[in-house]
Amino acid sequence: MSEPAIPEVTWTRKDLVGIADLSVEEIELILDTADSFQEVSQRSIKKVPTLRGKTVLNLFFEPSTRTRSSFELAEKRLSADALNFSGSGSALSKGESLIDTARNLEAMAPDLVIIRHQHPGVPHMLAQRLESGVINAGDGAHEHPTQALLDAFTIRQHKGRLAGLAVTIVGDIEHSRVVRSNIHLLVKMGAQVTVAGPRTMMPAAVEKLGVRVSYDLDEALTDADVVMMLRVQLERHGQSLFPSTREYFQLFGLTQARLAQAKDDAIVMHPGPMNRGVEISSAVADGKTSVILEQVANGVAVRMAVLYLLSLAQQGDG
Repeated sequence: MSEPAIPEVTWTRKDLVGIADLSVEEIELILDTADSFQEVSQRSIKKVPTLRGKTVLNLFFEPSTRTRSSFELAEKRLSADALNFSGSGSALSKGESLIDTARNLEAMAPDLVIIRHQHPGVPHMLAQRLESGVINAGDGAHEHPTQALLDAFTIRQHKGRLAGLAVTIVGDIEHSRVVRSNIHLLVKMGAQVTVAGPRTMMPAAVEKLGVRVSYDLDEALTDADVVMMLRVQLERHGQSLFPSTREYFQLFGLTQARLAQAKDDAIVMHPGPMNRGVEISSAVADGKTSVILEQVANGVAVRMAVLYLLSLAQQGDG
């Protein structure tokens, strides 16, 4: 159970609550560290002692499959002790405040706290109040930093770089925490980002984030290096924002014919969960240009890197 070849690094940031505050150098360090951890998943015994003796709390107040499983696998492969916690069945359902719950949990001396919550800003609030390192696993429609990092890791694997790439992100831009983190990261790293979707799902003044806006999918896909499709988040809609899923697919669904507008070596991404026949056809989702399952696999290495780096700050070694 040997350690991977991790280069000596300096890291002082206690928390990872968003992408906007990260520097280019910090993003590159996370991606490079994930490179070092990726080979662990190829071993016959997929475990290293890197975080042996460390305790991680997983606080998930919203449903999650990929993110929660990915973090749990990352913790196990780093030999950390993990405690899984959900809002249902907890003292929160009896009226205890989130802060009191967190303080009670911190009394157990965890090193890192991973939180997904339906309300934007909750991870930031906890990070300001807890001595433990806090990792944002998704807060409402605000941010999802580790998803953006694993997306960038996947793009870099296929394209060798992020700077100068044409990235088109399509779908429910207004309600997606994934797109916000991805825009912050990709623009910061020098990519040219286009967002496309119905006008009813496009945030006001999104151009101020440094992206181009299109309401025509064919136009938005032209010469794209990377195409990222997003789920329509009906659970966050206060009202119906389009007539039917069939009409949505006709206007903004990614098909093989539409994908032909992109570059020949374009890759197709999706953060999941995926709705086939709504935002993407099965032919594209399962096609040779799809890297969707690679995103899932890469999530473990990226989250291992984040856990490791934040643990350095906890140790005072950064």
